Amino acid sequence: MAGSEHPIVIVGASLGGAKAAEALRGAGYRGGIVLIGEEHERPYERPPLSKGYLLGKEAREKIYVHPPQWYAEQDVTLRLGTAVTAIDPARHTVTLADDGEVAYHKLLLTTGSVPRRLPVPGADQDGVLYLRRVEDSDRIRAALRPGARIAVVGAGWIGLEVAAAARTAGAEVTVLESLELPLLRVLGREVAQVFADLHRDHGVDLRFGARVAELTGADGTVTGVRLGDGSEVPADAVVVGIGISPATALAEAAGLEVDNGVKTDQHLRTSDPDVYAAGDVANAFHPLFGTHLRVEHWANALNQPQTAARALLGQPDAVYDRVPYFFSDQYDVGLEYVGHTEPDGYDRVVFRGDVAGREFIALWLKEDRVLAGMNVNVWDVVDPIRELIVSKRTVSTDRLADPNIPLGDV
Repeated sequence: MAGSEHPIVIVGASLGGAKAAEALRGAGYRGGIVLIGEEHERPYERPPLSKGYLLGKEAREKIYVHPPQWYAEQDVTLRLGTAVTAIDPARHTVTLADDGEVAYHKLLLTTGSVPRRLPVPGADQDGVLYLRRVEDSDRIRAALRPGARIAVVGAGWIGLEVAAAARTAGAEVTVLESLELPLLRVLGREVAQVFADLHRDHGVDLRFGARVAELTGADGTVTGVRLGDGSEVPADAVVVGIGISPATALAEAAGLEVDNGVKTDQHLRTSDPDVYAAGDVANAFHPLFGTHLRVEHWANALNQPQTAARALLGQPDAVYDRVPYFFSDQYDVGLEYVGHTEPDGYDRVVFRGDVAGREFIALWLKEDRVLAGMNVNVWDVVDPIRELIVSKRTVSTDRLADPNIPLGDV
């Protein structure tokens, strides 16, 4: 059994991994830290890849979590371009692709997620693009030229943000979605319609109930999308955004409990007491909601590592109970969402403000308790929305809908 003379090893040189190393040093830990990443880039943030960086408004240097010298200054061993192929919890070791081995005292998994691939003929051609890494964003940006024909498969957050960037760049955009509205599983029908209208108003050809049968091509390069009804959408590039899957292969092979991610308790500890998980890959028990939640958003990767670091250092009060949060930017619409509800978990949506003018707050309720809220082009209201959620108090929906009553007074 490895002892405490061995380092804390973090697998996944992501935002979560880098923030965990930072939090460990911030908490006074002076032992060894080894941060291992498969990518050749030092840890960076992913939201700009579909927002400012994709639009060319944000410089590449701005996406990185830390400057290059930070890792040496903090005595963090950063091993990039290095794949971990196995974890041996009994021996407290991780095996590397070059057959090397690193022993650990404690282990943190921040391996994130991988894009779901489109399972149709022709999906392996050039010009079929996914968005996960910075080089993916570079490829998509190169395709977003004035007059270019861009087909986007999937009307989730990534698909819609790419569609907005493409239209902003002057490309012709068709979005293909199997459901009848964008973001339907995330926002429900009432709010999803807002985003259908937004993209149509910006000239996007939205096609709902669309089933992709094949990606057509010539000489190994994609030329279009053939749908289940036999029609074809011509395309110079196809961007696929049909969701992501947690990167759990290492954890599964190591015998850790996996169910829609690596299952952890509220301390982010897995079924092995010396292995923890944070970020996209972690399906963590959330004490506020009384269930396991796996949140695929930047705020989780930013904040969970603070808890994981304290838990790794044996602090029993290290509990992750922050309310989930995410944000999106599309055209001239900015939004923030806080809370959590399943598609069938609410019984009404209350709006306050100007929905048609896209300057409003939407609140999802069940039995007059606020479960989640989204502010669209309305700012500085996340804290009172969060307080409504955490309090679990029943509220007057009439007062909630009245924009003249501050949310903090509801």
